[in-house]
Amino acid sequence: MFWFAKSLRKGKLIRITRNANMSKVPKVALNLKQFMLRQEVLKLYRDIFRTIRQVPDKHSQAELKAWARHDFQINRSQNDEVAIKMLMQHGRRSLTELKTSLQLSGVSEEK
Repeated sequence: MFWFAKSLRKGKLIRITRNANMSKVPKVALNLKQFMLRQEVLKLYRDIFRTIRQVPDKHSQAELKAWARHDFQINRSQNDEVAIKMLMQHGRRSLTELKTSLQLSGVSEEK
């Protein structure tokens, strides 16, 4: 399969071939434990971004989003289960602090 893309520098069409390396299917399937841990990480990520949306100041929202994305991106390649659990614990603690700050400021009505 071939794709054609326009080169940004010269404005010419270049041909891109799709090979097995470009597949979105992971090379190694996750076992059940890894799959469940991944789901927990994704849930935490979504919870953080839902909470960030409640921050009234748009500039602060942008900073918090950048911080969260950066932290998740840096640790994206982490494979050690214990390290991932520690990072999740840190993320949950940060999320709890953010929720508490929003509650104290009167923005959030969650309990």
